[in-house]
Amino acid sequence: MTDPNTASIPLSPTHRWRAFWVCVSVAAFTILDLSKINVALPSLEESLGASSTQLQLVVSGYILSFGLALVPFGRLGDQRSRKTLFVLGLGLFTLASALCALAPTVEVLLAARLLQGIAAGIQMPQVMGTIQQLFVGKERGRAFGLFGATIGIATAFGPTLGGVLVAVGDWRWIFWINVPLCLIVLAGVILLLPQTRKATAGRLQLDPVGIVLFALTVLALMWPFLFTTGSPEDDPARWWLLIAFAVFAAAFYAWERRYAASGKQPLIPFGMFRIPSFRNGTLVAVAYFTAVPSLFLLTTLFLLTGVGISPVFAGMVSIGFAVASAVTSYYGGVLVNRLGRPLVTLGLAVVLVSVATLAVVAYTMSPETVPYGMAAVLLVAGAGGGLVIAPNQTLTLAEIPVRQGGLAGSVGQLGQRVGTSVGTAIGLSLFYATIYREADLGRDTFAVYHDAYAYGMAAAGGFIALALLISAIDLLGARRRGTPTPTH
Repeated sequence: MTDPNTASIPLSPTHRWRAFWVCVSVAAFTILDLSKINVALPSLEESLGASSTQLQLVVSGYILSFGLALVPFGRLGDQRSRKTLFVLGLGLFTLASALCALAPTVEVLLAARLLQGIAAGIQMPQVMGTIQQLFVGKERGRAFGLFGATIGIATAFGPTLGGVLVAVGDWRWIFWINVPLCLIVLAGVILLLPQTRKATAGRLQLDPVGIVLFALTVLALMWPFLFTTGSPEDDPARWWLLIAFAVFAAAFYAWERRYAASGKQPLIPFGMFRIPSFRNGTLVAVAYFTAVPSLFLLTTLFLLTGVGISPVFAGMVSIGFAVASAVTSYYGGVLVNRLGRPLVTLGLAVVLVSVATLAVVAYTMSPETVPYGMAAVLLVAGAGGGLVIAPNQTLTLAEIPVRQGGLAGSVGQLGQRVGTSVGTAIGLSLFYATIYREADLGRDTFAVYHDAYAYGMAAAGGFIALALLISAIDLLGARRRGTPTPTH
């Protein structure tokens, strides 16, 4: 078996790190577009007359197409040139961003967001696979630490950036800013990224039946959540699609096993999930990303609609999270080789306490002071969150062969995107259902909104608690197995 910790791109250290920062730049604005749209939802509603369902789709449609593209293009990147796929993804992302900015109707915006999500799904697996190939040992831990810091900043800074852009222009600037950024990074990809595969190397194996079954499985799972808004108008019949999801998932699993038994490369090698570090690390990431994007969305909505502050100030509340998570992500990436899973477990415990504290702050502080209280709590939450993302990523991929780095990374990213969609839908539905239920009771508006926020945050806290439980189980299992800390 190929040593999973052997890099396969012989470059000078300077060239490796330049290529790394190009990859991280791609990941950053891919993730930014998950969260910076949040503060623009009221503007979209007013400008384009979007309904609550359409607003939900503007957020979650991007996540859906992102998730659908991840695994096939992760497999393609492992077999062919990641550099070529970077160029394709960036070009498509630039075009889709321009179409979003020019959208005359919400329907055009939705279509452009779906295209933008596909572009994100093309390029994100190449980021993970390239980092896996560029670095080994402690240097890989440092790289994933910096990568985690960037993802933490992008996730938390998205609402701030979105708020500033809405304040200086309108919601269209949220998409216009992508165009020059993409062109700059595209130049970096062309000039600095190495070729990882030759276009003529071997026969392409993409498992077309597996791709179709995979797409139907993901679509049937995510569709009911995409149309969950908390409105009384939500159609309960959408939940019947979860039966279709179970059928498609069983068919996909059976097909993949048969495909692998015939000696071909399946779309997802389920054997990876027999590796405890990969399986448990992936589950931790899924649960964590089910909670955190929902946390930011709910906090932004509470501040915008419940407290009534401007988008730019609502976005600024999360700056502390971004800064703190950047610092602890870097040090977490360095320390994970020595401390291992306990580092992630500690970080999750800090985030869980912070989620509960945010709900308490919403209840106990006045509308004038609650943004400052939430900013302080998010600073602490960011410190914990930084100890989760980068170290968990390092531990998850520690035993995965380099040649499967793109696929393994895309499977993890898929879980995160599905989790984001599910968590956002659950959080939003609890938030808005509470508002619809209590709006006619004659209560103070702020009281209604802090009830709504508390219900939504209870769901986020539940998923963080699940991630903490999985991390603790993995820690105990590693000790029983005598698994060494990944210091190679």
